[in-house]
Amino acid sequence: MTRPVCAIVGAGPGNGAAFARRFTAAGYRVGLLARDGQRLAALARELPGSMAFSCDLLVPATLTVAFERLERELGPVQTLIYNAGNYARGGVESTEPAQLEASFRLNAVGCLRAVQHVVKGMRQRGSGEIIVIGATAAWRGREGSLPFAAAKAGQRIMVQSMARELAPQGIHVAYVVIDAVIESPRMRLLFPCRGADAFAQPDDIAASVAHLVQQPRSAWTFELDLRPHLEKW
Repeated sequence: MTRPVCAIVGAGPGNGAAFARRFTAAGYRVGLLARDGQRLAALARELPGSMAFSCDLLVPATLTVAFERLERELGPVQTLIYNAGNYARGGVESTEPAQLEASFRLNAVGCLRAVQHVVKGMRQRGSGEIIVIGATAAWRGREGSLPFAAAKAGQRIMVQSMARELAPQGIHVAYVVIDAVIESPRMRLLFPCRGADAFAQPDDIAASVAHLVQQPRSAWTFELDLRPHLEKW
């Protein structure tokens, strides 16, 4: 039996690596896409059946090459996880237009391009899963988060439009709102006063994403909120 393929765009050391481990354990062949080729290669060596494909989402040609190689070497993508993003801070006067545009290019335009690379095959097969990792900023713009919130809000509405278009064709599109500080050594240093239960664990986030992929078609989730109990929402 052919193993399904999961492509993770933004396969970073936190959530991205957790997604890769989870889907490998579930029997998927995993394509890892990000800029840091050395780190990706090291992760791929840990996960049987996975492969690294270095690319830069802000350089569309590199994304095209990465997806062409991925489907040639692993097979057609059954599940796409778009985990790429950036946290760009700025206020009304301090945000440069170029900064806002760059945030949209990574969070929204990059997501669209990634989906466009896999959706034709999903349509032909009548099945597939597209999971986009978002943030609470998609729902509310806090002071000082103008470029990030605007880009995430645009991303969420774009993904909702995709979900409405693609669901009748058997393609499950879901948006995951992460309202949390995600556990990592860097975040521990930035938030030294937080207890362990105040951080979201990447492996737990990956478990929730894996559940989305397994949902029956009559009860698909579009939007899933994930947060530790200490978050104020």
